[in-house]
This record gives sequence, C-alpha cells and structure tokens, in this order.
Amino acid sequence: MKDPVISAVRYSLAHTPGLVQHGYKPNLDLSHNRLKPDDLSGNLRSYRDAVSYAPNQVFIGNMSPDSLRSTNRPWFNNAIPNATESGSMANMMCEEDFYGFLKLCDSSDLVWLESNFGQKLLSQNRRVDPFSDDAESIIDSGHSVDQIVERIEKYRALPLHLKDQTLVGCINPGSQEDEALSASIILENLASKAAASIALNDLIVHEGLDPESIDYVFSTGEEAVGDPYQRGGGNLAKAIGEQCNLSNATGSDIKAFCCAPVHALIIACGLVKSGVFNRIAVVGGCSVPKLGMNYADHLKNGHPIIEDVLPGIAVIVDKNDGVNPTLELHSVGKHYIGAGSSLRAITRTLVSEPLSKSGLAFTEIDKYALELQNPDITEATGTGDVTERNYRYIGALAMQNGDITREEIAQFSSHHGMPGFSPTQGHIASAIPYLGHAKYGLTEGDLKRTMFIAKGSLFLGRMTNMSDGVSFILKRNENP
Repeated sequence: MKDPVISAVRYSLAHTPGLVQHGYKPNLDLSHNRLKPDDLSGNLRSYRDAVSYAPNQVFIGNMSPDSLRSTNRPWFNNAIPNATESGSMANMMCEEDFYGFLKLCDSSDLVWLESNFGQKLLSQNRRVDPFSDDAESIIDSGHSVDQIVERIEKYRALPLHLKDQTLVGCINPGSQEDEALSASIILENLASKAAASIALNDLIVHEGLDPESIDYVFSTGEEAVGDPYQRGGGNLAKAIGEQCNLSNATGSDIKAFCCAPVHALIIACGLVKSGVFNRIAVVGGCSVPKLGMNYADHLKNGHPIIEDVLPGIAVIVDKNDGVNPTLELHSVGKHYIGAGSSLRAITRTLVSEPLSKSGLAFTEIDKYALELQNPDITEATGTGDVTERNYRYIGALAMQNGDITREEIAQFSSHHGMPGFSPTQGHIASAIPYLGHAKYGLTEGDLKRTMFIAKGSLFLGRMTNMSDGVSFILKRNENP
C-alpha cells in the first residue's frame, strides 16, 4: 500500500497584545513589581504593525520564507507595504475577533464579554468572518462592566483587556478552589482550543471538505486540560472536533513538548496506511504562557514586544491520491533512548540515519525544516540565530559525509535552509510552519523532497534528562 499524503494545511494567527500581560514571564514580573504596566502596554504593537511584519506575512502564506533574505533587518523596522491580513495559508485575526471566538469555544459560560463590546464586535464588516451562525451567542451572554469588575475583584476572574487597556471582559475560573481550573489555566486551554479550531474550521471551508469525512483528530498543543485529580488528562482533540462539527470523529491528545505535531503526523500516516482510519486531522493550538516570553530583552534593546501573536495549525492526512506529497514512512527518524542527548547524537539520529536508510545524499533534500525560530526574537536574548546555527550544523554533517566541501557549508545553509519566521510557541515553531509552503512547492513548484525535523526538551519536565526528536521526509507524489 502506498504512503499517505498531506492533502491540506492551514494555519491561524491572532494578534493579541491585550493578552501579553497574561504570559507567564510578564505576569510574574508584574506581580513582583519588576515590570510597570505602562512599560508593557507602551511597547505593544498595533494590529497594522503586526500584519505588515514580514515573518507574519510568511506564516500566513503571502511571502515565501526565502524572501526574508532580501528583506532588511530588523524586520520590525521594515514593514511590508500593502500587507494584507488574508493569506494563502491563514487569515490574521485581530484581538477583538479572537476574544469573540474564545466565547464561541466556551461551553461552560466562563468567558464573559461586555455587552457593548459584543454588539460592536458583530457589527463590524470583515473580509473573513469567523463567527458564522453562532454569532448571536456573543451578544446574548453579554454582561455589564460592573458585573465583570465584581467577578475580577471577588471571584478570581482574569480580566480581558484590549491593547489600549480597555476592559472588555473576563475569564472566570472553573473552580474557586482548584488551581487546575483557575482562570489563568482556563484561558490557556480555551485559547489553545480556539486557535486550533480557527485553523481547522478555515481548512474545512477553504478545501470544501465534508466535516463528517474526518475520522480522527490528534491535538498537539502544549496545554494540560484536566481537573485536580488528573491534570493534563485531556481530551482537547475531541473538544476541537466538536467545535468544528466533526460529528463522525473521535480523537486524542499527543504530548511531546515541541515534537508533538511531527509525532502526530507520523502516527496519523501509520493509521491511515494501515486502514484503521481514512482521514485524520492533526491540529495544534497556541501557548498563552509564551506570550511576551522574552519581553525584558526586547525592551532592553529598544525593540517592540514581538511575542504578541497566538498561532494554530491544522493538517489533513489522507490516503494516497496521486497528487499531494507523500510522507515517506520508511524515512522516519527517531531520537531513540540509547542515542545520547548531545547535539551531534540528535542530529545523527534525525538526519544522517534517515538519509542513509533512504539512500539519499544530504544535497538531495531540497529544503530542511527544523526549529524555525524568528531571529528578531532570539538575537535580542543573546542566543543568536538558532535556525541558521542548526543549518550550519547539518551542513557540517554533509561535509563529513562527503556530499559537500567545507567551503560549501554556507552555501548549503542558504540553498537548503531558510530564515526562521515562526512565533516562539514551542510545538508550533518546530518545522511545522514550513509544511504549507512545502506542500505548495511539492505540488505546484519545483521541490522534490523536504525533510521535517523536530526536537524537544523533555528535561524541562524534570522527569528525565533526555531530549527528544523525530523527523520525516515529505516527497513529491510520483504516482503516474
């Protein structure tokens, strides 16, 4: 039986400057008076600035990753003229609309929106309307400002502000006593559900898919939905499926830090190839705690706060249709437990061994997609250009393999790599942002093979000192 295909890829991207204060690091520093509210709010970007930001334009599909090489840096000082929020791979959402979608994803009446805000929200003319037939629930459940303030002051609700600090709602806790259902955790989980649901719903509409044709959903976000007795129990996948009317699907959550989406795609392809399921959706929501994660370094360097967006992903795995690119299951690479956790060991197991197993030279992969961290973000922290450094390392392995010379390492990085452009959202940044571009290049462009490489930091959970990683080759469909 032939390998399955990646038949559809869509993303979502919401600009949420009002939520940056609820990111883990900004919230921690605000609560300890290490950060002044005015210093935070005064350095947030406008929606227009976020839309015209070159990496965001690449993420939603209006620019290619390689076009960033000819775009002056820093990218936040070089806006793209006439940039649009509607892209070939995603539609960029403003924070007002995202708050509305949070409410639509709320099954327990925990999101309270101010009545006038809800009415204004639904009266706007927008090029892409995410609310469909459920919009009236936003108005019907509206509350007064006084009611919202009371919930914040007396019942541990979390305020929802716009960029200009206008109070437009709150997130109520799921329990007054249990931290696993605190308002901050409810926001984290609901935002992840919303970001993934926006991407999946957009994919279904864009591709004209029958929602009932999807058999299974894997959710790959980093949130931990649960209660006090089973923190992280899930199942956000079924909640997302319900939100997108996948009445014939079941699902489950995959947890593997940054590697989860690539793990899930490999598992999904195995299930489709075996015939257990015919069509699987792999989705991933955002990470609210990572908003403003590196804000201090950005402010110190006079930069705006760039970590102000929440992304989502949705991918469809189908049986081989003779058209879309195939995920080569024999090419799967894994960082196995006995390999060791050095960078060399990880790269060997994820790149060198799969290429050797497939009989391919390093140069026969047109593009490698790996940690696509935006250097505008990482360079300000002192960690440098993480993406470029990883490409140079793969180039060094190609030299050791005899595929290129030492002098060709820089050229290898330029030709077979790409600038990083992803928001720093862990599982989102790890290779997956290139999947939509790769699908286009492997069907309508001149690409023949791409490799997707995900690495994960399992040691962050304090249960092991190991790292993690998986990889696969995505190939042009050669079915006659």
